[in-house]
Amino acid sequence: MSDSVVKGDRARPVTPLGILVEKLEKVVKMAETATVSAEINNALQEVYQLAAGIDPYLEEMTTQESPALAALAKKTSEEPWSKRFSDRATVRQLEQEMLSGHIEGQTLKMFVYMTGAKNILEIGMFTGYSALAMAEALPENGRVVACEVDEYVANFAKNCFQESPHGSKISVEVAPALQTLDKLAAAGESFDLVFIDADKKEYVDYFKMLLDKGLLAENGFICVDNTLLQGEPYLPAEKRSVNGEAIAQFNHIVAQDPRVEQVLLPLRDGLTVIRRINR
Repeated sequence: MSDSVVKGDRARPVTPLGILVEKLEKVVKMAETATVSAEINNALQEVYQLAAGIDPYLEEMTTQESPALAALAKKTSEEPWSKRFSDRATVRQLEQEMLSGHIEGQTLKMFVYMTGAKNILEIGMFTGYSALAMAEALPENGRVVACEVDEYVANFAKNCFQESPHGSKISVEVAPALQTLDKLAAAGESFDLVFIDADKKEYVDYFKMLLDKGLLAENGFICVDNTLLQGEPYLPAEKRSVNGEAIAQFNHIVAQDPRVEQVLLPLRDGLTVIRRINR
């Protein structure tokens, strides 16, 4: 998930850091018009600069995305998601913020190189940025199986994949993710690396199915997106949305599961890396 999403003429922050920067900016402006000492004003300015400078610096110092990924991100940002799906009542609303983005894409790509993964499962594809980023790191005989519930975005992604020499490594399963996982388990499939970025309320079910049904290879890893969800999991419970509560429960369940060890990285909206403990 990118750190902000454009809504009309404004960019809405969607990560803990992005939200923090926005709130600090408001505090700095309030202090400028209030009776506050120069010392406090200067301190607030320093805190704001320290927080606001992190994301731009990460972008600058991280290897740039490939032309195919840049084109996919641009096409996603130009798509009128709110207008196209404005009549949806029961289906999830799609928006640009669902894109993994440059930093997370390069991180996942690096994980593929580091782990030597050849078989990758993605649960929740959206327009395919993370799937393509991981595919770029795979050997020619590697593959990504991407689960996507929405046929429109699945076709959107497939069209983007055609613009990349690595797109042929990706196969898309259009169905509810739990249904696809059942099908893959029944076929005896297993994966070296799994990336989860789908329905937050089903995260626990995905996690359990991966471990219980043999979908995670013996030395495989699971990467889970949005595990800090705008700071909600560690804020007071009454401040949590339904998704925030779901992520808080997921994080707790993973932390208490003796079959795995994990680290929660403060990357964008939170990225948890999970490893099965082979006893």
